[in-house]
Amino acid sequence: MKRTLRTAVLATLLLLGAACSRHKIIPDEQLAMIFRDAYLANAYISDQRVATDSLRIYEPIFARYGYTTDDVHYTIGNFSKRKSARLSDVVERAIDLLEDEGKRYNRQVAILDTIDNVARRSCTRTLIADSMLRIESLRDTARLSYTLDVQPGEYRITMRYMIDSLDRNRRGLKATTWLERKDSTRANYYTTTLRRDREETFTRLFTVDTTHRRLHLNLLGFYARPERPSMFVEELRVEYTPPTAEAVEELYERQLDIRIFADDFFRTTQPADSL
Repeated sequence: MKRTLRTAVLATLLLLGAACSRHKIIPDEQLAMIFRDAYLANAYISDQRVATDSLRIYEPIFARYGYTTDDVHYTIGNFSKRKSARLSDVVERAIDLLEDEGKRYNRQVAILDTIDNVARRSCTRTLIADSMLRIESLRDTARLSYTLDVQPGEYRITMRYMIDSLDRNRRGLKATTWLERKDSTRANYYTTTLRRDREETFTRLFTVDTTHRRLHLNLLGFYARPERPSMFVEELRVEYTPPTAEAVEELYERQLDIRIFADDFFRTTQPADSL
């Protein structure tokens, strides 16, 4: 990465050129900061594909630090006369500044990602939960059938189950889930065969938008004429998580209600006649 940044900064220097008129000498640290800002300006213009033929893109950067283009030209040209200073050292410092800034932004992105994840977890709501179900008759199958009105966000369905040897449905059992659109058509229709004779986990995630109105769950269905089932279900859950932006906003609103100091703290700071 250093080699790439060094090349880019040196290319910026070539664009600045050189001049011989007498002007201010820019301190090395400030010159490094100017190089850093010039590189970022070049990177932005390149990324946005902005035509630069008639743009004077560097003058505002120099002016921010109190210098002119001629000051920069003169300072760069003056390095050949300074025995104790090298332009390459300033370039290296500019590269260090760019790398430090990149690390800082990476940390900020990581913090924002963490906030998003915390917000999503804190705003997740359990809509259906059952820790233990025993399905031993055709009537019991209704306990695994649900229809839910939905709103934008994510709906996660999970259950652990086991179909034992007492089940009489030799052609197998199935779970079917789908979303109903507002025009009554189906979306994300999904059917899977439920495995027999061992504990299994069923998981399904739906991303809902404004075109949907209901979620349908038929977690125990039949491939042939229904016979008496024998199925044990535990940890059945249907959870809803709002969109990330909505979850973050809700999290911030919750934090506004947190009281850092007790009321007694403020009472002691007020004059007695104001109480």
